[in-house]
Amino acid sequence: MIWHLKDKGVRRPQDLPNHIERRLRFALARFGSRIGKVFVFLQDHNGPKGGVDKLCRILVKTHGCGVVVATVADSDWAAAVDRATSRIGQAVARQVDRIRDHHGARRQRVTEKRLAWGGRR
Repeated sequence: MIWHLKDKGVRRPQDLPNHIERRLRFALARFGSRIGKVFVFLQDHNGPKGGVDKLCRILVKTHGCGVVVATVADSDWAAAVDRATSRIGQAVARQVDRIRDHHGARRQRVTEKRLAWGGRR
């Protein structure tokens, strides 16, 4: 999995990239080769003022399932990353299931048509 961090001018802890990578691997490892590139965008709307203004947006480009995005705002960078990686894992799982269900339903319809006309299974 290749991932990129985009954090223009954001004051963040130095160990945050390691935390992001660990959480991304945990959330997305089960999808293996389906995951293409991952982009993590960090924004701090209020700067050092504080508040629920730290935004973590994760964009995942998948092979065969399109683009999946999760966005979370929180008052703490680690919490924002934790919640965003959890959400992106769930969102990719839903997208993979959707694609799998769609193709499975199509195969079932084709098989039913063949059986109805006396064709091979």
